[in-house]
Amino acid sequence: MTLRGFRILKFTSCVLVTLALAFDLASSVSAQSPAGVPKRSLITGQVSAANMVTLRGNTRPEAKAANDRGIVPDSFPMEHMLLQLRRPAELEEALTKNIAQLNDPASPNHHRWLTPEQFGAQFGPAASDIQKITDWLQAQGFTVDTVYPSGMAISFSGTAGLVRAAFRTEIHYVQARGARHFANMSDPQIPQALASAVVGIVALHNIQPRPQLIPKTNVKVDDSAGGNFVVTPADLATIYNFNPAFAAGLTGQGQTIYLIEDTNLYSNNDWTTFRSVLGLSGYTGGSLTTIHPAPPSGPNNCTNPGVNGDDGEAILDAEWASAAAPNAAIVMATCTDLLVAAQNVINATNTPAIISISYGECEVYQGAAENAEINSMFQQGAAQGTSIFVSSGDQAAGVCDGDNTAVFSGINVNGLASTPYNVASLIGRLGSSTFRLSTTAVSMSLAGSCFSSESALGPFHYGIRGRGGTICWAALPSV
Repeated sequence: MTLRGFRILKFTSCVLVTLALAFDLASSVSAQSPAGVPKRSLITGQVSAANMVTLRGNTRPEAKAANDRGIVPDSFPMEHMLLQLRRPAELEEALTKNIAQLNDPASPNHHRWLTPEQFGAQFGPAASDIQKITDWLQAQGFTVDTVYPSGMAISFSGTAGLVRAAFRTEIHYVQARGARHFANMSDPQIPQALASAVVGIVALHNIQPRPQLIPKTNVKVDDSAGGNFVVTPADLATIYNFNPAFAAGLTGQGQTIYLIEDTNLYSNNDWTTFRSVLGLSGYTGGSLTTIHPAPPSGPNNCTNPGVNGDDGEAILDAEWASAAAPNAAIVMATCTDLLVAAQNVINATNTPAIISISYGECEVYQGAAENAEINSMFQQGAAQGTSIFVSSGDQAAGVCDGDNTAVFSGINVNGLASTPYNVASLIGRLGSSTFRLSTTAVSMSLAGSCFSSESALGPFHYGIRGRGGTICWAALPSV
């Protein structure tokens, strides 16, 4: 047995180690469906453009007349779109049971994690369905970039003109979040014969999930009751009782934490300075690298995002992941499209044990196809032994109104955090009557203090206080 990974609990502004251990056992799986019989094809009729169905719930709310800045040219490139597929109901049921067995110590399948290829062989759609779908895409003039090993997603490219002709929706420039984007102006359509095997088209737009970091300005450090305290890695270790684990040598040595980001870091020196000033440089096993994960095959759909305004979130993630597991290797997996980065990492040959995501978008805005993609990716991750942690956000259940000072769009949660296959965490309010700041430069902390409580915290003006909201899309877990 080999140590599989520390479990990382991702808060809005920090990453916490829960120090739960998992073990990677050798897998022995069939290349067919779990029952050992051929998979049932869902596409049985003739594929015809004369009989189309609408994929409801797949238009961004920003795609409306008030934000419309005109149709894009037919030649406008639509690169690396994603078609999210559907497996037969009996395979979905079998997968649910398999994941339960993987986490049941009494099961012979306990921790017999699958590879992406094994996952696709057992639980992906029928090969005949995938072939019919790719044949149809190519017949419409699209280029099929890759079929992911899971079999659940197909990356394809084309132009806005091809999208309009094939899916019967126009791509327009839209003004959203203070910038010009593009998006489909109506729900797309597909041939009815394909609808039983296709959930939808992911990302006929380029509006990305938002970082969950809410910067604070003019914060005054005050060690009196009710004041603002400086929290450092030493505080993290005290509050969550990491010190006994650290003393036992459980500091992340040999482990890798993947942070999914849509920006590169401004400078790795910020991470190095954080560790040096705050007492972590003695853990010499810690490292920080940035990669741009390519898909397992086909053209590279991961564009190097460079450095953009989200780099504050990215460095925060890197610093506090390192604070929680100071000897771990931190890998920044960055692409211009956040979900492409996640899809490529989860389908990689060497799947990570730990993934952390600090971005979010409300379920309603994401739409049916994108919600399905996230659920499918994280479900695959669970079957492969990957622990996925997502920040639920400071907005509590008002995620749709992240830019507002009050909730106008109803109660809605972070769609990246709402699946049954990830851990979603909210920033906590730390409470103690004995917190005092140290005068030492390295600690400046509560590390020697008594910690009494933690409670859910959401912005007071929402009136929700971190209580969560209704999950509109994902089913409740069975346990």
